[in-house]
Amino acid sequence: MTSLPKKEIKLEDLLNEMKHIDSDGKRFVTKAFNFAQKAHEGQFRQSGDPYFSHVFETARILAEIKMGPNVIASGLLHDVLEDTDTDPEEIRREFGDDVLFLIQGVTKLGKLKYRGLKRHTESLRKFFIATSKDVRVLIIRLADRLHNMETLEYLPREKQIRKSTEVLEIFAPLAYRLGMRFIHKKLEDTAFSYIQPEEYEKTKQLLRQRKKADMKFLEKFDRSLKKALAKEGMTKFSTSFRIKGLYSLYKKLKRKEDGVEKIHDITALRIVTNSVADCYKVLGIIHSIWKPLPGRLKDYIALPKPNGYQSIHTTIFTGDGGIIEIQIRTQEMHDTAEMGIASHISYKERKVSGEILSQIIWFKNILSRSTGQNTDIDRRKTRRDSTPDWIKNLGEESEVKKDGQQLIEDLKKDFFGHRVFVFTPSGDVIDLPFEASPIDFAYAIHSYIGNHLTGAKINGKLASLDTRLKNGDIVEIVTKKTAGPTRKWLDLVKTSEAKRNIRAKLKLDQ
Repeated sequence: MTSLPKKEIKLEDLLNEMKHIDSDGKRFVTKAFNFAQKAHEGQFRQSGDPYFSHVFETARILAEIKMGPNVIASGLLHDVLEDTDTDPEEIRREFGDDVLFLIQGVTKLGKLKYRGLKRHTESLRKFFIATSKDVRVLIIRLADRLHNMETLEYLPREKQIRKSTEVLEIFAPLAYRLGMRFIHKKLEDTAFSYIQPEEYEKTKQLLRQRKKADMKFLEKFDRSLKKALAKEGMTKFSTSFRIKGLYSLYKKLKRKEDGVEKIHDITALRIVTNSVADCYKVLGIIHSIWKPLPGRLKDYIALPKPNGYQSIHTTIFTGDGGIIEIQIRTQEMHDTAEMGIASHISYKERKVSGEILSQIIWFKNILSRSTGQNTDIDRRKTRRDSTPDWIKNLGEESEVKKDGQQLIEDLKKDFFGHRVFVFTPSGDVIDLPFEASPIDFAYAIHSYIGNHLTGAKINGKLASLDTRLKNGDIVEIVTKKTAGPTRKWLDLVKTSEAKRNIRAKLKLDQ
């Protein structure tokens, strides 16, 4: 195994990534840099690099996705409680309650408390509970795990498999649900290379072959597209090319029996415009010249994905035997697609309306943290109140579950498996596990609605309670004060939340 060249650790490299942070914030991060460097002095990783290189790279990733100074400082300090003799009170005194809370949320368990699988599951339980209180804990952990995955080659094979499996089952789906494609794709592809190295190499070779042919075709079409848009007066836009992730392609190949030739989104052309109106104008021009494939138009601008993703997707026949997927979005939407929640800091001064406004308010509350050592309880309560319901539920599940292994299985099913996105009659999106029922939907809205459910309408028609919901379904729940759950419901529901509420109600009514 060849060793990676030792990279010099320079504070300037970190500060250069922090152009979004003022001088006070940079001084705060510099203080954390010096503290962590001294605390980890004499410690080395399996690669032979100083241990400090890991926390430095974690902080650099956090700076790259434009986190605030408290989060970047916490990235530098996230291992000092577990791996050095640093006392929590010293962290509180030097860096404040907020940084101490974040570090304790990311820190694994005490060295002697648990062993083996129990230690692993209890560590995840602690992490999920902390995440439910402040989503910044999750962002730091994702950056930490991303750098660990990039240096996984130095660990024993057993640890490579365990850590990669955990990434594919838990951390990559979490990054996806937060809209952090930048981290999600890297985590998935790196884990894939360790878990299924042969399939990884086959997929990589296949992608290389398709990419070479597709890119020539895309570049030719790009020139034609620019001429067509310019002819209609559209000049303020940019284009780029998107290549599908290896693990994402591998999963799609497994689903498609017709082979790679039938997959049309291995590469795609992206068009970034100045406004939402221009997105639709570009779409109209494209469809007036090139014929779209039926059923392949998806408008995620009008109906964003629950993780905040917005874009128009269309697939067209180019007229010369080719088929191309095109994605159309604004710059803000593009930043959100890549960085998820982190991107919204850049737009905190902009005035927008509707659901996107509520998302930005949430993201501002979570991420636009001021520099300094003092953090009061009210600010933490605000973050808790602003945290999305699915993250709160994740923490609540972790607190309720007694069996550690069952906790992991339920979390994989409820939060990290395939999802369906269905709508309330008023247009709110409800995010549920694959094959969820109207009963799951009712309990996802409120336990009272679930406990008094008597019927359901799906897309305006009465439906049985064992119906499996599909993407885009509009669900209306009918309730009655005298109605209540039955034991049969336990066999129909998919979410742990619904099962827990049903059991509690049945026990209460006995």
